[in-house]
Amino acid sequence: MIINNMGGSSSSTGLCLLLSLLIHSSIFFFVASQSTTAAVEGTVVINGSSRIGRTNPNFICATLDWWPPEKCDYGTCSWGRASLLNLDLTNPLLLNAIKAFSPLKIRLGGTLQDKVIYETQQQACPASFIKSSSEMFGFSQGCLPMSRWDELNSFFRKAGAAIVFGLNALNGRTIASDGSAAGAWNSSNAEALIRHTVNKKFTIFGWELGNELSGSGIGTSVAPDQYASDITNLHDIVRRTYARFGKRMKKPLVLAPGGFYDANWLTQFINKTPKNSLQVVTHHIYNLGPGVDTHLVDKILDPSYLDGGSSPFSGLQGILKTTGSSAVAWVGEAGGAYNSGHNLVTNAFVFSFWYLDQLGMAASYNTKTYCRQSLIGGNYGLLNTTTFVPNPDYYSALLWHRLMGTKVLSTSFSGTKKIRAYAHCSKESVSEV
Repeated sequence: MIINNMGGSSSSTGLCLLLSLLIHSSIFFFVASQSTTAAVEGTVVINGSSRIGRTNPNFICATLDWWPPEKCDYGTCSWGRASLLNLDLTNPLLLNAIKAFSPLKIRLGGTLQDKVIYETQQQACPASFIKSSSEMFGFSQGCLPMSRWDELNSFFRKAGAAIVFGLNALNGRTIASDGSAAGAWNSSNAEALIRHTVNKKFTIFGWELGNELSGSGIGTSVAPDQYASDITNLHDIVRRTYARFGKRMKKPLVLAPGGFYDANWLTQFINKTPKNSLQVVTHHIYNLGPGVDTHLVDKILDPSYLDGGSSPFSGLQGILKTTGSSAVAWVGEAGGAYNSGHNLVTNAFVFSFWYLDQLGMAASYNTKTYCRQSLIGGNYGLLNTTTFVPNPDYYSALLWHRLMGTKVLSTSFSGTKKIRAYAHCSKESVSEV
């Protein structure tokens, strides 16, 4: 059993059970009043006879984004040189931070991915992401040079990362008068990137189509039936391109839609997608609201507010079950507070109370992977954008990765609501639970 508290101690017992307690209390694990100080008492009950969920062995995941240095929110420009286009791949702190997970899943994508074209022999790279208030998302189109793609893959291979790449899902579409994206996905540029990747024998864990284009979307949206057709197209491209290598190269997963939970849209999308075309349904979480909110800490330490975060997890599992889908659920991006987070909150110790609770909650609803926004960049990075030194949540992620096994156990706590309990079999367990 492992108990985490602010300023407390830890002890260990048992092979199978690993309990992580997230304590929304004072640094001494006491509840204070004006007149007395009373010890917090409660009872943890763990059902070790059966599991309620199972995660991937590399449950912990982080993201890398496309935002250029000119990306600013509320007067603060927090991205620096953390973009996929300019991140310093020679920094040893970055390399070692990723290596520590062996492997770390890294999802490459974000808002601007749907404005990225990929350099080909027929299509040279123009200047990328020029700031413009007249453009969707505030920037012009961007471009990924194949030389940079090769550098990234060489670095990821050295670091032992498992890469999920987010493809441009708006290519070929037009924006209708109602703001929606009309027409089918033009897959030719993405197919050229995938072919180049395969020819170079780069290992990709998954190809994901689109970013936040489901439901009402962010900036624009794609109808569920059209998205289902586009996913079928992507699946066919992946199947054809990797087929010639047979078992010598593992076929990547196909993931979508990488948007916010919308029950009606997701139900239609999953129902209309052929069962074998989609392996992972991804959704995003920013349930704390905008980064400019001055009450973020209050939300993070409010158990009733955190309890509301379970709805997307339970809802998506219900949809997967009722539709008979064989796909599994991932959190493809989660930064808590949108618009780059909030300095000294989402990159500080207090944010681990939100982050660890999210990890425990997601796992208890059979979520297979949880991708934190971001590995580096913005005010919610696991690493400091300038120095590459780990922020507190990096250590929370690493602790989870090293200690928590894949088998999730039913856990309850009776007592103060400020204590939250989650239990897994430990990674060393040989239990058949």
